[in-house]
Amino acid sequence: MESHPTPPSKTHQLAQQVTQMLSRAIVGQHAVIEQLLVAVLAQGHVLMEGVPGVAKTLLARGLAACLGLEFKRIQLTPDLMPSDILGTYVFDFTTKEFHLRRGPIFTTLLLADEINRAPAKTQSALLEGMQERQVTIEGVTDQLDDNFTVFATQNPIEYEGTYPLPEAQLDRFLLKVIVDYPTPEEEDELLARFHRGFDPQKLREAGLEPVMTVAELDECRQEIVNVNVEEAVLHYIGEIIRRTRDSGQLVLGCSPRAAVMLLQAAKALTAMHGADFLTPDDIKTIAPAVLRHRLILRPEADIEGLSPDDIIQNILASVPVPR
Repeated sequence: MESHPTPPSKTHQLAQQVTQMLSRAIVGQHAVIEQLLVAVLAQGHVLMEGVPGVAKTLLARGLAACLGLEFKRIQLTPDLMPSDILGTYVFDFTTKEFHLRRGPIFTTLLLADEINRAPAKTQSALLEGMQERQVTIEGVTDQLDDNFTVFATQNPIEYEGTYPLPEAQLDRFLLKVIVDYPTPEEEDELLARFHRGFDPQKLREAGLEPVMTVAELDECRQEIVNVNVEEAVLHYIGEIIRRTRDSGQLVLGCSPRAAVMLLQAAKALTAMHGADFLTPDDIKTIAPAVLRHRLILRPEADIEGLSPDDIIQNILASVPVPR
C-alpha cells in the first residue's frame, strides 16, 4: 500500500509563512521572530530588551501585520497616568450621559515602549490588563480582546528616570526576549534595503500582509493544546524549576507559574516545528527566554560576571534528560 506523508500542521505552516513574510521587512533576527510567535500562540506577553535602533518596534508592528491583528503603540513616560492607557469617561452634553473614551489598551497587540519609564501606578493598571485581560475604569470593569497581548520594551543601558519593574509584574511576562545587534552581513543587507528605498513606516508597500485569520490562529492554539507530553518530560520541567530554587547562586528562583509557562511555551515551539510530542530539546531551546527574568542573582554571582542565562545553562546541564 502506498504511504502518504503526513501533511504539515497548521501551526508549522504559520511559522514558516510568518518568518518568510517578515523577512520582507526584517533582516535576520530569526530566533527573536520565533520567540515572539511562540508568545502569541501561547497567549503570553513579551518583554523585549535591546538598545535603541535594533528594530524592536518594527518586529512588533510587522508580526501584527502578518497575523492580521490590531496594533497600537504607547510611549511610556514618567508623567503618564493610568487614564492615558486605559481611557476615561467623558460627559456628552448632547445625550447628557457619560461615555467611555477608550485608551490604547483596547487593542489586540499593544507595544508598550520603554515600560520601565512608567510610574508604579501606571504599571499596575497595565498589569491588570495583562493578567486578567480586563481593565477597571472608575469602578467599571471592561473586557479586553481575547487575544490581547503586550509586547513591552526596555533599554538595558539607561537607568536614569526609570522605575524598575516589580517582580510580580516581571513574572507575568511569558518571555524575556533579547534583541541583539545584527551580524555584519545582516547589517550590510539592511543598509542595501534602505538604499533601495525601504521605508519601515510603509509595511504594506514592503509586501507585508496577513497570512491567516483569527479563526485559523485559534486552530493553531488547539494544535498546541493537543501536543503530547510524557510524564517523564513533565517531571523534567518540574526538576528544572526546582533546581533554580536550590541554586546557591540565586536569591530567588522560579515559581510554579514559571513551570506552567515553560510547558506552554515549549508546546508552542514543538507545534511550530511540526511535531506533536514535546521533547527535552524544545524545552532547552525556549527555557532561557522563559526563565531569565524570573531569577535574582546573589551579589557574589553578579560580581563573578555570571548572568541569568549562565545559571540557566548550568541547571539545564545538571538535570538528567529523560530518554
